[in-house]
Amino acid sequence: MATAVGPSIEQIRKLAQERGIEFYFAQFVDMYARPSAKLIPAANLDDLVGEGAGFAGFAAGEIGQLPNDPDIAAMPDLSSYTPVPWEQNLARFACDIHVDGEEWPYDPRTILRRGLAQAKSKGYEFRIGIELEYFLLRSTSDGGIEVADTLDDLEKPCYDLKGLTRNYEFLTTVSRYMNELGWGNYANDHEDANGQFEQNFAYADALASCDRAIFFRYMIHTLAQQRGLLATFMPKPFTHLTGNGCHFHMSLWDDEDTNVFLDDDDPRGLGMSETGYHFIGGLTRHARAYSAITAPTVNSYKRLKLGTTASGATWSPVWISYGRNNRTQMLRIPAPGRIEDRTIDGSCNPYLAAAAVLAAGLDGIENGVDPGDPNTQNLYATPYEELRSRGLETLPPNLLDATIQLEGDDVLRAALGRGRDEDYVDYFIRVKREEWNRYHEQVTPWEIKEYLTRF
Repeated sequence: MATAVGPSIEQIRKLAQERGIEFYFAQFVDMYARPSAKLIPAANLDDLVGEGAGFAGFAAGEIGQLPNDPDIAAMPDLSSYTPVPWEQNLARFACDIHVDGEEWPYDPRTILRRGLAQAKSKGYEFRIGIELEYFLLRSTSDGGIEVADTLDDLEKPCYDLKGLTRNYEFLTTVSRYMNELGWGNYANDHEDANGQFEQNFAYADALASCDRAIFFRYMIHTLAQQRGLLATFMPKPFTHLTGNGCHFHMSLWDDEDTNVFLDDDDPRGLGMSETGYHFIGGLTRHARAYSAITAPTVNSYKRLKLGTTASGATWSPVWISYGRNNRTQMLRIPAPGRIEDRTIDGSCNPYLAAAAVLAAGLDGIENGVDPGDPNTQNLYATPYEELRSRGLETLPPNLLDATIQLEGDDVLRAALGRGRDEDYVDYFIRVKREEWNRYHEQVTPWEIKEYLTRF
């Protein structure tokens, strides 16, 4: 298996000296993928690598800690060394969490690393490309939000040349920074909604791609704030506009650095191998359960909606199906040897999402799950009754139902591992049901308008 060897501390020190690095961010994420960090002087690199950066874990979000727990230690992965492009003297390490010298099982990055190690034991390396969509916004005087570019008002603004031109400075700055970091930015476009953009970088092994996704979101937020703007990856910030996806493009590679999903002689004509189809079968088998992880917020399910929405086509299919280069399918095969899951959204924790879809796909391979024939229909237009009569299922309609599906999925339960006295799945579900309950208790303006004087 082609396995990258991380740099030594001496190599990191040399790179840092060449750039003039004076400080490092020791950064990790919680369940919500919220990045936390400490700022460490470069002179303390040896201590950081040897002992980690200490945090009161209970104060750092949903990381499985209680107030009486020992401190967590953020242990830097030297292979994640990332110079911060807009601060010449600053770099970042993505960190794994340890407690009392042991890996902490509630750390999302650790959960993914363990899943990747299991895949490696079966002879596979998991590689993904991640497509993150975002809006550029500004706050309004009444406390609301609006699209930052007031001229971005086309009914169909996707790929709008003038919209790209008006945001040229921001987009090209991000592009230069991605390429400076060696990510291989290959496209930048105006997406389907007003004020919405997508900037793509090359696929890599899953851990590196997820590290980059976390840094990309941090970078977009920071650069927007420097310009007096807001950025959001929220799945559905506007009722009338298309939402933000975080599509995963997935493939498995073997010891010979060969894509095992690729088969030019595929009789179904999609360029997929039997292994690839079984991986698809695993995804369709577990999709209803893993949606709680890949679409993990109340707001996610306002993007995942049957048929058309107030924003027109959702671009986020809810029927559990796969097909060729057909964007109405949950799983699209945009090119031979590659699977795209279009239902994953911008609120996901990429480490947990990658661990979940990998486990689902590997289960499909292990059990030889046949996904059936590819679907060629326009699922946005096909009647519900017809699709149900053909045996197709939909994703759960809300976060609560998704957690119910996740709760009963033994494959995902095993893949996410066990904490000190509970499975991580049970911890995740408890947090998400509390989130659902907070939402469900709110009386919204829509309810007042709809019901106040009806009865």
